[in-house]
Amino acid sequence: MAATVPLLNVSGVTVRFGGVTAVDQVSVDVAAGEFVGLLGPNGAGKTTLLRVISGMIAPNEGVVRLSGDDITGRGVAARVRCGIGLSNQIVRPFRSMTLLENVVLAAGLAITRSPLRAVLHRDRHALEAVARDHLAVMGIAELAERVAGAQPLGVLKRLEVSRALATRPTLLLLDEPLAGLSHGEAIKLADTIRALNRQGTTIVLIEHNLGEVMRICPRLVVLDNGRKIADGPAAAVIRDRQVVEAYLGTGAAEHALA
Repeated sequence: MAATVPLLNVSGVTVRFGGVTAVDQVSVDVAAGEFVGLLGPNGAGKTTLLRVISGMIAPNEGVVRLSGDDITGRGVAARVRCGIGLSNQIVRPFRSMTLLENVVLAAGLAITRSPLRAVLHRDRHALEAVARDHLAVMGIAELAERVAGAQPLGVLKRLEVSRALATRPTLLLLDEPLAGLSHGEAIKLADTIRALNRQGTTIVLIEHNLGEVMRICPRLVVLDNGRKIADGPAAAVIRDRQVVEAYLGTGAAEHALA
């Protein structure tokens, strides 16, 4: 029987910035429907790897494939149309626009090379219906007509995911969606993200909130100094000696694993 082609295949990816190797020969496969947490201490290379997958950074070495197709040389917009959506850690909405208008623009990007052209020349009502659906999924539909710049961080984080969803991704990349949120807000947003996965969206998540990552992610991939040091079921990975040392240091690791 032929092997199943993973939805995402990252093979031997290396990224260098001058004399610094940010990502060093990293390979990861993600199957359709998986929910993978990408962990590591600050500077481990997590966001750089996510940007390689999304097309924001070109690797010095290695290949990125989506459903078996080599997309290494494609830009961000082309990868969006291929099915890769990215929610950034730092939210940058069009602050003078409403939440609805922000998501309408994102929905347009999934249709044509220019979101503005899509809004002007396609059925605006259809795009608005799509946008409202995604705002509803993220629990902020009642705020659709409010200006983005007047909203608190918790709403803007949900808006950022709504915009990524509006591009119709088969693979959703989330870069620290819980960062800066209160404990209660983080739990609620984590639950929403888990629900997206259970409804069929494949997700790769970067997050420093280990409690929530352990609660919602079945599989963890851990980077340290640009290299992959662990990959497997969350409960096993979080107790791996290399992982504990990366987060806590050698002495603390020995105590934690004793």
